[in-house]
Amino acid sequence: MTRLNVFLVIAIILSAMFLVHSHYQARRSFMVLEAAMKEATRLEIEHERLQVERRSQASPLRIEQIAKQQLQMRLVTPGVTQYVKQPSDLQTLAERQTVKKAEKPVQEKP
Repeated sequence: MTRLNVFLVIAIILSAMFLVHSHYQARRSFMVLEAAMKEATRLEIEHERLQVERRSQASPLRIEQIAKQQLQMRLVTPGVTQYVKQPSDLQTLAERQTVKKAEKPVQEKP
């Protein structure tokens, strides 16, 4: 009988120790979860702030102002437009003109 009582006391002590350990692990897990949720909230707020900043940085008016002030760019007008042709384009243009001249009929004077 005493052996049974000793065995039951040891079982109760082990059960109590396991219960305390499981509560401790649950509290630790809850603290980790809370920290992760707080970090997620902080990152979400930071993401929203960066989205707003990106939209304001990419506004067309701001880009135009920077282009004018820092890069000394100006709006395109027909008066300042220069068309650049590549050498290959000039050759094909010259060939077309020679073909057109050859196709023109020669008019005789009476």
